[in-house]
Amino acid sequence: MNTRMRRVAVVVAAGAMAVSLAACGSAKEAGEKPKQSGTSAAAAGGAIKVGLLLPENQTARYEKFDKPLIEKKVAELTGGKGEVVYANAKQDATTQNSQVDTMITNKVNVLIIDAVDSKAIAGAVKKAKDAGIPVVSYDRLAEGPIDAYTSFDNEEVGKVQGKALLEALGDKAKNGDIVMMNGSVTDPNAALFKKGAHSVLDGKVNIGKEYDTKEWKPENANTNMAGAISALGKDKIIGVYSANDGMAGGIITALKAAGMDPLPPVTGQDAELAGVQRIVTGEQFMSVYKPYAPEAEAAAKMAVALAKGEKLDGVTTSTVDSPTAKGVPSVLVPVVSLTKNNIKDTVIKDGVYTADEICTEKYAAACTALGLK
Repeated sequence: MNTRMRRVAVVVAAGAMAVSLAACGSAKEAGEKPKQSGTSAAAAGGAIKVGLLLPENQTARYEKFDKPLIEKKVAELTGGKGEVVYANAKQDATTQNSQVDTMITNKVNVLIIDAVDSKAIAGAVKKAKDAGIPVVSYDRLAEGPIDAYTSFDNEEVGKVQGKALLEALGDKAKNGDIVMMNGSVTDPNAALFKKGAHSVLDGKVNIGKEYDTKEWKPENANTNMAGAISALGKDKIIGVYSANDGMAGGIITALKAAGMDPLPPVTGQDAELAGVQRIVTGEQFMSVYKPYAPEAEAAAKMAVALAKGEKLDGVTTSTVDSPTAKGVPSVLVPVVSLTKNNIKDTVIKDGVYTADEICTEKYAAACTALGLK
């Protein structure tokens, strides 16, 4: 796995497709109903309005990284003529569908959607397409007639997590049980994380309990973990596969409440600040660092190109299939296993966090021991 991420290069075509207003006028006079196009103003060189729909605000990444990164790149690509209209569904699929309707009414030129529920969003995606508004599926592969997709290699994420857990367990991998805390069943990425993890762990560990965690909520992971401890016994649990950092926090709270000391190795994902700090102290073994800048920049590039009516050949690097669409032009960004050994060379080097942000007073001694301060 390449641990040095490079940002997606900015390549924007200078020309734009011309649209004849006179032709539209003559069509109306002849009684024809012209097809509504969400890209017409952008194609004519006007301002570009990008609708950005993110799924929730419990995970720190969306508000802290994805949103501002996309806004910055859209502004850069459009010479300041791009506007990002933002809405957060707060983990409610019905709310997100209504937000798509609002975006259509507001005549955005293109949509970037990170779906709360990949299946439930399909009808809203079709509405947007019928209104002439192209759709970029962001981070989670939405169903429906999407035009492009960017995310990480999500099956690889699960493999990276599984390999890290095996590394932490070493030759004691079958000396007890592990607990698997997967993500929400409404998130297609969660299924890929789980598939990747199982491909590495199956046959090499004993899986004592496994959960699909409703809405990815830390409190639900905490409840599940408490149940696993009660069912298996705290002395039997030797490791925990946690699909992300938020849930890892809830899991570790449950492990501590049960009096487990030392804590078994716990995985994570997203390199959230709290997760990185737990890695510094040794409470959490690892996280998966997903460089948000390349993903956000790819989404912005695809959105602006689609709004202008341009092809995506110079932007996308692969294709993926969803249950409802085949050969979707895509950009898949590699991921990195984040442990205490590479914090400086990843999240600090890439400017995600400063050493001071990580190494507050509570973590100062552990940071010094790792050479972060």
